[in-house]
Amino acid sequence: MPDRRGEVAAKLKELMELTILEEGTNSFRARAYENAMHEIRSTTGELESMSESALTKLPGIGKSTAKKIREYLGTKKIEKLEALRAKYPPDYVALSKIPGLGPKSLQKLRSELGIENLEQLKAAIATEKLRDLPGFGKKSEEKITKAIERLGLTGKDQRAPIARAMPIAERLVAAVLELPSVERAQYCGSLRRQRETIADVDIVAASRDPKAVMSAFVELAEVGEVIGSGETKTSVITDSGLQVDLRVVTPEEMGSATLYFTGSKSHNIAMRQLAINRGMLLNEYGLIDNETGNVVASETEESIYAALDLVWVPPPMREGNGEVERSAKGELPDVPALDDLIGDLHVHTDLSGDGRSPLEAMVKGALDRGYRYMAITDHAENLAINGVSREKLLEQRGVLEELTDDRLQLLWGCELNIGADGTLDYDQDFRLSMDWCVAAVHSHFDLDQATQTKRILAAMNDPAVNVIGHLTGRMIGKRPGIEIDIDEVFSAAVETHTAIEINSALPRLDAAADVLLRARERGVVFVVSTDAHHTSEQRRMEWGARQCQRGWVEKAQIANTWPRERFLAWAKEKRERVS
Repeated sequence: MPDRRGEVAAKLKELMELTILEEGTNSFRARAYENAMHEIRSTTGELESMSESALTKLPGIGKSTAKKIREYLGTKKIEKLEALRAKYPPDYVALSKIPGLGPKSLQKLRSELGIENLEQLKAAIATEKLRDLPGFGKKSEEKITKAIERLGLTGKDQRAPIARAMPIAERLVAAVLELPSVERAQYCGSLRRQRETIADVDIVAASRDPKAVMSAFVELAEVGEVIGSGETKTSVITDSGLQVDLRVVTPEEMGSATLYFTGSKSHNIAMRQLAINRGMLLNEYGLIDNETGNVVASETEESIYAALDLVWVPPPMREGNGEVERSAKGELPDVPALDDLIGDLHVHTDLSGDGRSPLEAMVKGALDRGYRYMAITDHAENLAINGVSREKLLEQRGVLEELTDDRLQLLWGCELNIGADGTLDYDQDFRLSMDWCVAAVHSHFDLDQATQTKRILAAMNDPAVNVIGHLTGRMIGKRPGIEIDIDEVFSAAVETHTAIEINSALPRLDAAADVLLRARERGVVFVVSTDAHHTSEQRRMEWGARQCQRGWVEKAQIANTWPRERFLAWAKEKRERVS
C-alpha cells in the first residue's frame, strides 16, 4: 500500500497556509494544522488503516483535524480546503510571500483596490494607489517595490521556489514508482540540478506500457488539470498551480533521457559536441555510433559518461561552468556525497519555541543516520517567543552529558542572534562555556550593506562563535537576504577561524551556490547543517550535500566531513585562543 504520509502532510500544510490568510498569523486553527502536519510526517503508523479515533490518539491531532484526514484518505479531497482554495487562488497566495504583506494588509488591498495578483499590485503601486490606504503610505510602496525586485518577481514568467516544487515532485515520483508497469522514475530539469526556483517539474519514467502509466498519472490526487496528453508525454497542473510534465521512455533509454531532460542546455551542448568529436551522436535516445548506427550507451547516465571517457558529473554541477572539460581531464572537485557528512551542527529541539521534537528523538535520528557528532543549538534568549533562558540551557547540558556515548558525541550549544550592532546573546563567559555556537541574523534585514557586513564581522570576532548560520538570512521566494560584502566576510572568516554554514533547508539553501563558487581557493571552512526543528527535517542533509556540489565545495573544506577527533579539536581551537 502506498505511503500517503507526505501527501496528507502536504494538504495539512496547505490548510495551515490558507487558514493564516483567512484568520491571521495567530490563528489557533493554523497552529493545529501545523502540529498535525509534523505529527503525520513522523508517525510510523499506516494512515490508510487508522480511524478518526486512532488519529486523535496521535499527539497534536484533534477531532476536527482527524476528520479532515479521513475525509481526504477516503475521497482525495477536503471540503474545507476546497473552499479556501476557491477563496484564495494561487496568484493571491503568492502575494503573501512578499515581505510587508501580511493577511490583514492583503485583505485591505483586496477589498479596497481589488488586488488579486502580482500584476495588479504592481499596477496599483505604479499609479500610487497604495499610499492613500490607511496603514500604507509612500514608504510602504517603496518597500514593497524593493521586495518585488529583490525577489525576482518583475518578469512575466514566474518560477516556484524549490521548497514548494521539491515535495510535489518527490510525491509524484513515489506515486509513479508504485505503478506496476514502471521500472524506474526520476524528476529531472532544473529541480534535479537544485536550482533555487523552478519553472515546471519534469519527470521521466521507464516503462514498456506508457499508455497505462499516462492513464494512472492523470488520476493521481495531486493532479488538478490535464493540459496535454500524448502517447509518451502528459502535462498537468497540480492543485497548487505547478506544471508537471511526465515523459515515459523504454527502460533502455532511461539514462540518456534523464541526462537530456536534466540539462542544463549548456551542459548538454558540451556533451553533444564531445560526442561529435568522437564520431557519435548524443540525444535523449542514447549515445549512437555514427558509422554503425549502434547504440553505444543509453541505459544509465554513468554508462554514457564512461563511454565518452568522462567522470560522472553530479546533476547540481551541470550548469556549463566548465564541468565537462574538467571531467575529461579528471579535474572535477572532490565534492561530498550525503554519506560523507558525519555530523549535524545546527539542530533544534522542542526547548526552542519553534522546535517540534524532543531532544531524545533528535538524538535517535542522528544515530540512525550514523552521525559521529551533533550540536544541539536551540535559540538564544533574545529571539522573541522562541528564545531559551540561560537556566533552561544549563539544564539541557546535563541531559546531553547523559546521552553522549562512544557512538555519538553531543555538543552543547545554541543559535545566537546577531544584533543590529553585532552584539550577541548572554555574556561572553557563558558563551565560551558552551561547546559550539552558531551566530545568525534574525532581524533588521533592511540595513545598508556596510552596516550588515560590520555586524557579521563583529560576530565572527567573538571567540565563542564557531560558525555563521544561514549567511544572508534569505528565504527563497519570500525574503531576500541581507546585503553584505561577501569578499570581506570570507577574508574575516579565514582570519577569525570562523566557519560559514551551508544551511540545507530548502527555503534557505544559504549560503547560495554563486556565493560558494566565489569561495573557491579562499581557505574558507564550511559546515553543512540541517537547521532541523523536527525529526522529519533531519533528512535535509541530502540537499546540503547537493548544495555543496552546486557550489563546487570540496570535502576537505567541510568540517563535518572530518573524523570526530579532528573536528572536536578544531571546534575547541578558537575558544582556546582566549587568554
